[in-house]
Amino acid sequence: MTTQASGTDRHAELNKKAREHLWLHFTRMGAYNEHQEVPVIERGEGAYVYDARGKRYLDGLSGLFVVQAGHGRKELAEAAARQAEKLAYFPIWSYAHPGSIELADRLAGYTPGDLNRVFFTTGGSEAVESAWKLARQYFKAIGQPTRYKVISRSIAYHGTTLGALSITGIPSIRQQFEPLVPGARKAMNTNRYRCSDCQHLDACSLRCADSIEQVIEFEGPETVAAVYVEPVQNSGGCFTPPEGYLERVREICDRYGVLMVSDEVICAFGRLGEMFACNRYGVVPDMITCAKGMTSGYSPIGAMIASDRLMEPFLQGTATFSHGITFGGHPVSAAVALANLDLFEREDLIGHVRANESAFRATLETLRDLPIVGDIRGEGYFYAIELVRDRATRETFSDDECEFLLRGFLSPALFDAGLICRADDRGDPVIQLSPPLICGQQQFDEIVSIMRPVLEEAWAKV
Repeated sequence: MTTQASGTDRHAELNKKAREHLWLHFTRMGAYNEHQEVPVIERGEGAYVYDARGKRYLDGLSGLFVVQAGHGRKELAEAAARQAEKLAYFPIWSYAHPGSIELADRLAGYTPGDLNRVFFTTGGSEAVESAWKLARQYFKAIGQPTRYKVISRSIAYHGTTLGALSITGIPSIRQQFEPLVPGARKAMNTNRYRCSDCQHLDACSLRCADSIEQVIEFEGPETVAAVYVEPVQNSGGCFTPPEGYLERVREICDRYGVLMVSDEVICAFGRLGEMFACNRYGVVPDMITCAKGMTSGYSPIGAMIASDRLMEPFLQGTATFSHGITFGGHPVSAAVALANLDLFEREDLIGHVRANESAFRATLETLRDLPIVGDIRGEGYFYAIELVRDRATRETFSDDECEFLLRGFLSPALFDAGLICRADDRGDPVIQLSPPLICGQQQFDEIVSIMRPVLEEAWAKV
């Protein structure tokens, strides 16, 4: 009883401080008052986390698509401590430190083609923005200064800094900050479940890829610098690329002299069963943006990885890429990333995902008998379940119904039942699952055993 009371008191104390001082990200702060607690996650172990009261939850979202190797990996914490004691910080502005060099070399060994040049950031938004800045300056350097525009896909999320937010295709999170950086245009996404052209065909018509070409032609090819695509689009619910889609995008970019950016902030580092997701689909982009899983979340780091061709203008005379980030390539983060990649190879986490991804899908597929489940889609350890009002017609829910269903019921109910996942309606309503790469059948079964009764109750309520 003493332990329980102590945990309860600590939880209450932390909630009071959180309400008074902590500004949570992407959160309705008005929802938290004396009667609505802030969930306080205190520790983690493997695929599970524990709140300040000691209650256990299955982390079905890897934190935020981040904790690939699982929680509580002592070797990653020790790598950070060793590096902090030896050299806690030094910039890579005209200098280098061993960790930044070794990590850049390591990443270049995993990338396809000639993507050998690594520009470090502290996270995904900075990586996305760095790629746009490089594209702009590169084209100026080679005598094509009118190329400054970028094309991305509707509903796609690419980050929150003003440049990355401009590339993002979600109106609801853009509107408060407009006007944004000019030059960001949008094309179709790859939501085959909702596509009016080909949802009932045997194969995708690839009109979604052709729409990128149409935007390029409409804007004028001489004004377009880059096209951004996530191999599997996160926002909207794990839109997978139809067969031949990424190859067609690559062809279109080549035809018009436009750079192709593979945004793998979520998809890289094993999430789709490859170190880099573009390898899964056999496409070589001009740049890769990545972050999240590079350290399994044990320290912040990201990167923009560019082809040798894009570096060439900056190897001449006094040329400089006029861009830098204070904590980019941080020594502690680089050390943790190297230790994380060692762990990946030693435990063959990527092989584990490949061996178990079909079992993950098959286990989720057992939920298809529920009338509220419309579509189950994804790859690797990255899945979404789309919820519908009518499965036969694919009728979705109204905005008010989504508000009640996702925020009013599903999010708290799944959390209370011991599962951390994402209930999202940036597009049609979905539940997203992205468990740590160490998970296996036990965790897959646990996810479904928690979700089934909650989804049954949700259907009864709507």
